[in-house]
Amino acid sequence: MFTGLIETIGAVKSVRPSRGGIRLTVDLGTIAGGAGTGDSIAVNGTCLTIVRLQGSLAGFDLSAETLAKSALGKLKPSSEVNLERAMKATDRFGGHFVQGHVDGTATTEAIERRGDFAEIRFAAGAELLEGMVVKGSVAVDGISLTIAGIDRHGFSISVIPETLRRTTLGKVKIGDCLNIETDIIVKAVKKQLENILPKTEPLTAEKLRQLGF
Repeated sequence: MFTGLIETIGAVKSVRPSRGGIRLTVDLGTIAGGAGTGDSIAVNGTCLTIVRLQGSLAGFDLSAETLAKSALGKLKPSSEVNLERAMKATDRFGGHFVQGHVDGTATTEAIERRGDFAEIRFAAGAELLEGMVVKGSVAVDGISLTIAGIDRHGFSISVIPETLRRTTLGKVKIGDCLNIETDIIVKAVKKQLENILPKTEPLTAEKLRQLGF
């Protein structure tokens, strides 16, 4: 479990094929001292397991499923990635529940700078958008963010200067593909409503009132 509060930005050192997947090596930088083989690290929001650790260099094995669901297959040496270690039970919880299970990817469509702030819009598919609500949480490349707006074709986020400075969002460009994980709470509620409601009956305000919402 993660919080979406990025600890540091790491650099990709190598990307090489392995049996059925890829071996990714990342310089963990300042968080290497608190990491070990077998630990979980969120790399751009994707939960990966350290399989080899030499100094600050951590090796991760990426399966075909991970490559298909995420944008990690686009990484190359010198790419920068957001890093977060799995949270401890005693840690202060400051972001939102982030599992590190990426639901899919979205493409950066527009970036509007407003002084030191930025509003970024992403194009996303219906499957991702169905798991989002305005003012709800979303993890974008592992960063816990609040959804500012949604329409049929995508969503937007407003980013504060601190987040732009401490994460890779400060260098994002139009056309970049980023990992998206929607809020587990929204997904759970949606699943239960789908189980309760008749398949042919649309979800309406009146129906929610009947169900006690």
